[in-house]
Amino acid sequence: MYVEGGSYFFTVSLQDKKSQLLVEQVDLLREAVRRVKQQRPFTIEAWVVLPNHLHAVWTLPEGDCDYSGRWREIKKRFRYLLSKSEMSSGTRSHFTDSPIWQKRFWEHTIRNEADLINHINYVHINPLKHGLVCQVKDWPYSSFHRAVADGYYSINWCG
Repeated sequence: MYVEGGSYFFTVSLQDKKSQLLVEQVDLLREAVRRVKQQRPFTIEAWVVLPNHLHAVWTLPEGDCDYSGRWREIKKRFRYLLSKSEMSSGTRSHFTDSPIWQKRFWEHTIRNEADLINHINYVHINPLKHGLVCQVKDWPYSSFHRAVADGYYSINWCG
């Protein structure tokens, strides 16, 4: 369901479920998101990067419902930056010629404030859910830390 100016929850996964690529190359992912966000603005309500997938909650600008185009550009930009990085370092991995991302992603249109809060909490608790940390605050690749700084959570939330 497309809602202009709406908020959405996403799960975006790598092709290889055993991969650690997203955390190994988190700076390239951040750069890809930053560049796409400059060209096609959106607000990041919550974000977590896990080894082989990520979750995000975005709000799009009024009159805009094209989240698919933004994800397509983020995926393309990440792949381009990864290839460029490999070429400059003289390394070549199997990521250069094979698909990195799953073709599709999962999205959910946020229905109301309670739904938004539930999905933001889900994003932030995900590293704990996957057993990657014992406390949410210990996962570095999350907007949880920004939310703590903004007073949304206490630092020891869920832990």
